Amino acid sequence: MSAPTVEAPILATAGVTPEMTTGTRATTPRAVRTHLGTVAGAVILAVLLWRLGTGVFLDGLRRIDGPTLLAALGIGLVTTVFSAWRWQLVARGLRIRLPLGPAVADYYRALFLNAALPGGVLGDVHRAVRHGQSTGDLGRGVRAVVLERVAGQVALALVGGAVLLTMPSPVLAEARHLAPPVALAALGALAVVVALRMNRAPSRRGRALRATLAEAREGLLSRRNGPGVALSSAVVLTGHLGMFVLAAHIAGSAASVAALLPLAVLALLAMGLPLNIGGFGPREGITAWAFAAAGLGASSGLATAVVYGVLSFVASLPGAVVLVVRWCEGLRSGPATANPEPRPAYASSFPVSSEKYVPKEAARLASNAFPFSADPSEGRPMTPESV
Repeated sequence: MSAPTVEAPILATAGVTPEMTTGTRATTPRAVRTHLGTVAGAVILAVLLWRLGTGVFLDGLRRIDGPTLLAALGIGLVTTVFSAWRWQLVARGLRIRLPLGPAVADYYRALFLNAALPGGVLGDVHRAVRHGQSTGDLGRGVRAVVLERVAGQVALALVGGAVLLTMPSPVLAEARHLAPPVALAALGALAVVVALRMNRAPSRRGRALRATLAEAREGLLSRRNGPGVALSSAVVLTGHLGMFVLAAHIAGSAASVAALLPLAVLALLAMGLPLNIGGFGPREGITAWAFAAAGLGASSGLATAVVYGVLSFVASLPGAVVLVVRWCEGLRSGPATANPEPRPAYASSFPVSSEKYVPKEAARLASNAFPFSADPSEGRPMTPESV
């Protein structure tokens, strides 16, 4: 018999035609895009191991000792706490209450999922969706996580650009050559956008964009949040750079900190590409090339990247503890309880609107303004079922 009729709408939603399926397996463009990053990361690692051998990889692992792991956990603690504080500040700018303790725990869990799962961003996606669901305003909760990550990337771009433009590196000449046209192009694009907005009648999309930009200004650049966001971003970036320098020295590199900083910036920029397997992939390729171009040896660069990846994973291991604890709490609560989402003690001081417990139809009608609702939302804590 043919497939059930329910399958056709599902395949149509995914953009698949019947001709694209063969046998019991379906090859979809969406599936290809989903696994493209993992495949690209695997290819990069395979080429590096083929050219440099597995000995470099294993030698880097053998050099990691107990004190190094403790140092990684300490650096990870500092960067995670300040990252969670930045998230808390951004959420406050979007009028969402987020206690620091739960924010640290949720951030650790996201870091562990980022390190353990392909793509390197699934933990942040999980954190964004769960936080949005717990606040009762999915759009605002997701935007808080997106803006928090944007703050980190902006700090890396600004500091990294300054480092690459002023310190000796394999890309110093290229960076100085590209900086003026890139700056002019950015200014020109900004001028065009401003001109179009001034001559265009207000529209629903324009109002939504202005609301989003207003939230971004309040969450990142306001007088109340701006200094804290800048300070936390600087501390987090310093921690990542320090972790890279530690990894280089553990891997046997005798280069100075000044020589390693530009290479660390290049590695961190490469890590932003969603083409990896648990973080491994472009980082190793860029670091091997950068070390070779700087005269430090491609093998040393690969070993440094491998050690950095292991130390980053170790620094995220408290997130696994958070994951297990939340899972055990969910098992103890049981699915048949009258209230499947118990509120922990830390949330007792936060008022919860009775609107969150109205019938589903009323809640659906009240969400018509999603995702640009201007009503403030009080954050509800993560529940055991959100794990």
